[in-house]
Amino acid sequence: MRDTIFCVMSVLTTLVVAIISLRYIKDFYLLSLFYSFQIHLAAAAAVASGIALLFKRHWYALLTLGASMVLVVHGIVMTREFVEPAVDESHPALFKLMSFNIENDNFANGADIADMAIGSGADVVNILEAEPVLSELPRLLKTYPYYVGCGVGMEQCDTLVLSKRPLIEPRIRSLGLLWRNRLTISTIDFDGQKINFLAAHLTKPYYDEFHGLEVEDLAEIIPSLPGPLVLAGDFNTSILAPDVQYLMRSQGLGTASLEPATWPIAAGPFGISIDHVFSKAPLRLKSVRRIENSFGSNHFGLMAEFVLDP
Repeated sequence: MRDTIFCVMSVLTTLVVAIISLRYIKDFYLLSLFYSFQIHLAAAAAVASGIALLFKRHWYALLTLGASMVLVVHGIVMTREFVEPAVDESHPALFKLMSFNIENDNFANGADIADMAIGSGADVVNILEAEPVLSELPRLLKTYPYYVGCGVGMEQCDTLVLSKRPLIEPRIRSLGLLWRNRLTISTIDFDGQKINFLAAHLTKPYYDEFHGLEVEDLAEIIPSLPGPLVLAGDFNTSILAPDVQYLMRSQGLGTASLEPATWPIAAGPFGISIDHVFSKAPLRLKSVRRIENSFGSNHFGLMAEFVLDP
């Protein structure tokens, strides 16, 4: 019995370690979800290796334990690679952004989401899968009179960007080849300082290679927008995904010290962040926090504050 349990645990940990480790050889899109959960899965494999050692002391369990711990540590290192230096709390924020995938069939909570956005104090609001708040748009426009999406620039109502200040040259782009009109690009003037805003909704990473193509499109668009920049939205994958790592490195994007977990809802703070807020110098994130009420969505929303480097 002890040998059987040891063998089962060893097989499971070997599979997990092998699947995660493939990312260091080639980015297989079918395994992208496993890459996003690298820290979680590697930690589980380490626990399983420890249990195996309790049943049988054997070098192989020590090997899988060591490999699992290496994957955990490197996963943590990768999440910290793009963290920007902390901003002094006394430094006033230049603006505040809300970004929230509210789920396209979440009509029962559309009014509450609109109320939350109106009362959030955000200067800019990105709403993805925005159909449930379309009927609330007249109320939203009293607080956010400038917008793009949901009839302005596109017929669909997937990506909606609302602003208290005028949107300079707002435009809609498609990413990749699967979905249309899932990227909005605009510029907002904050008392003489122009900030570029990109609101993006990427496809699920295990849908063939479409996610990687969308990231490549973003990597071509961002350099065409000189100056401080915000990229926010639903990436459907964590910062650990190889293609997102490439985007961050190639475009010089930064994150907050700890990205809040936004999915799955049931996991709460133990989930992963697939919704992101990134900044590009000289813009820096002062803070990013999770909106604790999901309002019936399958994602948590995010609130972020930004400052400019001196």
